[in-house]
Parts: sequence; structure tokens; C-alpha cells
Amino acid sequence: MARMNIRISGLGGQGAVTAAHLLAMAANRDGKFSISNPFFGAEKRMAPAESYCRVGSERIYDRGELVFPDVIMIFHPQVITMQKSYTAPFYSGIQENGMIIINTPSDLLNDEDRETLEKLNVKVFNHDATKLALDIGKTELSTNMAMIGACAGVTKLVSLEALDGALQERFGKKFIASGGTASLDEAIKKKYKKKNDLLKANMECITESYSLAQAWAEKQENLQLVAV
Repeated sequence: MARMNIRISGLGGQGAVTAAHLLAMAANRDGKFSISNPFFGAEKRMAPAESYCRVGSERIYDRGELVFPDVIMIFHPQVITMQKSYTAPFYSGIQENGMIIINTPSDLLNDEDRETLEKLNVKVFNHDATKLALDIGKTELSTNMAMIGACAGVTKLVSLEALDGALQERFGKKFIASGGTASLDEAIKKKYKKKNDLLKANMECITESYSLAQAWAEKQENLQLVAV
């Protein structure tokens, strides 16, 4: 059975759980089987938080902690620099020919990290997702969208069309005019427009990130991620 297992490591408040859920939803839309689940301790900002997404060609039954990922997504540099992670080192369990996507503008790995990952033929994509989120989404809260796009662009696990559909399904609930006062209806319309603008910006983050990741992947030698 073809399967891709993704472990997302970040900090509380970054949307790691939402990211796993959206990837799983998009996989379903592309006709694949998927399951996502969170893993975290005390619920507070800046504390370690993980989530997992499993996607396969057949029905998936296992849940719980994902010990042997094919892809690891690091949402915040402190996961590495301050070891805010449930595993040590942060790439523990990564499979041979795997992929690590790190939200960073610079290289955070030490020589030992590089040597270990090179032996496993694990590729590392340093991707400044936060800058992309601020430039396009105008908010750091869109960082998880940029990371989703990077994952899709590198792995081809889900399509952009499926991600757009998942985004609309997750956040784009349509309003119904109340039939009451005009002022109330106008307030609802303004709220709906604001939500639509946010959805549009988030999808633009995903799309731009997808393109950058795809271009990076095309330049890599021996990139051997499992096709699902």
C-alpha cells in the first residue's frame, strides 16, 4: 500500500492542527484515504505542539503519535534551536529518502544533523513561510497556509484545486440574509466579505508557496518521495 506520513512540529497557536486537517481534507477530495490527529500537552501559546497527517491509497485505521514520518514540517525555528519538540533530535524517526520542510530564512542544522540526514538521503527545504505569510496574507497567522503550500509543491500529495476546496469547506461558510433589518444584513455582508478576502489571501499564500517549493524540488537530485 502506498502511504505518506507527515509529522508537523510547531508551537501552540501556529495552526499546526489546522494544517494537518486541511491536508487530510484535500487528500479526500483528490480521491485518497487520509486521517489527521493532533498531539500536544498543555494548551498554551509557544508550547510544543504536533499534528499528524496520514495519506494512503487504501483505508487507514491507525492513529496516535506518528513515530516514523516520511515528511516532517517544522513550523517554528525554536523547535530546532530551543528543542521545543516531543522528539530529540527533531528529525527522529525520519524515513530514508524523506523530506524536511523548515520555516526559516537560513540554515539551522549543525554538521551532525547534515551528516545524518545525508546518509538517509533526506532532503531539507528551508522555506521562509512567515515572510510569505506577511507579504501576501498580511498576517503571521497565514504561516501555516504557506507551509501547506510548500508541502504540496514538494510532495505532489494533493492538488491546488483540492486545497482550495478544503479551505472553502473548512472556513468559507456562506451567510444567509436574515430578512430582518437592513443594518443587520449589511453587517453580516461585511463580515462575509472580510472572510472571503482572508480566504483569498490564504489561497494566494498556498499557491505562491506551492510554486516556490515545486521549483526547488525540480532542482534536487535523488528526490525519491513515495507517490500516493
